[in-house]
Amino acid sequence: MNCLVVLAHPLENSLCKHLAEKTIKRLESKGYTVTVKDLYQEKFDPVLTKGERESYYQSQFDQSQIELDIAQLKQAESLVLIFPTWWFSFPAILKGWFDRIWAPGHAYEHASDYGPIKQSLTNLKEMTVITTLGSPWWVDFFILRKPVKKVLKIALLGACAKNCNFKMLSLYKSESLTEAKIAKFVKKIEARL
Repeated sequence: MNCLVVLAHPLENSLCKHLAEKTIKRLESKGYTVTVKDLYQEKFDPVLTKGERESYYQSQFDQSQIELDIAQLKQAESLVLIFPTWWFSFPAILKGWFDRIWAPGHAYEHASDYGPIKQSLTNLKEMTVITTLGSPWWVDFFILRKPVKKVLKIALLGACAKNCNFKMLSLYKSESLTEAKIAKFVKKIEARL
C-alpha cells in the first residue's frame, strides 16, 4: 500500500520526529511503500497563492507550484499525519498544506450549483493521525470537545474521502513525559498500524 507520511514539526530533536521515525519503521515492516513529506525540512510554503484561490471555481485549478504535492496525495492509499497540536489546532504549515493541496479538481469537486462538494480522493483508504499535546486529555475531551479530530474526520475526510478509515492517537501532557511513557505510546502506535 502506498503511504504518505506528512510530518509538521520544526525541531529535529522533537518528540514528533522521534514518533515519525518509529512510525515509518513500523509501516515499512508491514510492507507499506512509504513517502515522507517533512513540511519544515522541505520549506513548504503554506500560503495559498492568489492564482490558486482565483482558480478555485474555474475549469482548472492552478496547480503550477504544487503539482508534486497533489500527485503525492492522489497516489496515497494511506495517509499518516504526525504533528504537535498547538492551541488545540494544527501548526500553520500543516493547515496551509490542507488549504493548498486538498484542492478542487483533486481532493474534491465543486457542485455545479455551489451546493455540497463531491469527494474525489477515492484512492485514500486510511488516515492515521499521531499528535502530541501539552494539555491533559480531559481538556481536549471535555472542555474543547476534540476540535482537531472533528476537523480531520468530519470536515476534511467527510468532504473528500468519506470511506476512508480514520484512526487518531493523541499523546497528552507531552512536555512532561518519561521515557517509559513514550515507549508505551510507541507500542500503541505499532499495535494500531
